[in-house]
Amino acid sequence: MNTKRTFLKGAAALAFATIAAPASAQQLSLSQVSNYLNQLQTAQGGFTQINGDGTLSTGQIYIKRPGRIRFEYNPPEQSLVMAGGGQVAIFDARSNTGPDRYPLNQTPLKIILERNVDLGRARMVTGHTSDGTTTTITAQDPDNPQYGNIQMVFTANPVELRQWIVTDDVGSQTTVILNDMVAGGSIGDIKFNIQREMRNWNN
Repeated sequence: MNTKRTFLKGAAALAFATIAAPASAQQLSLSQVSNYLNQLQTAQGGFTQINGDGTLSTGQIYIKRPGRIRFEYNPPEQSLVMAGGGQVAIFDARSNTGPDRYPLNQTPLKIILERNVDLGRARMVTGHTSDGTTTTITAQDPDNPQYGNIQMVFTANPVELRQWIVTDDVGSQTTVILNDMVAGGSIGDIKFNIQREMRNWNN
């Protein structure tokens, strides 16, 4: 299942036209964004994914930092991507060999799921720009840049993560656009239990 495998490490960029903001709009600092991510313990909402072949997928996303995320894809897709216990698992109903699994620390998503996000670390941020409406930050694992990078787009007042583009080690990309995100609230750990999900998919 190439689309979801590519999503894991990363896959398809999307350019957005933005409305010019007043000149007084300010670029978010790396410390502001780091603080926002560190305070974001849980969040859930909808997402739209632009796949490597240009097709669109939609679904629901659940985030529980540190280290946990879940993408539930809407029909007609029968798939699920989740991270928990240091692993990422990609479930595909068409597969009879079980989910593909990868170490979370080998994917750019680990950057936003770390317990302590510090975008000020040396060699972590490779891009930091603002168009007057949004702030875009491109970050990589400074110790393992070969794993790819994640380009995150934030709005201000209040600070919110709106989308990201994950680029993998061969340059393929996946764009995830977040919508109707609600931060806070309780999300059970069971949503991120890969072993339990494997049992459910086998039944």
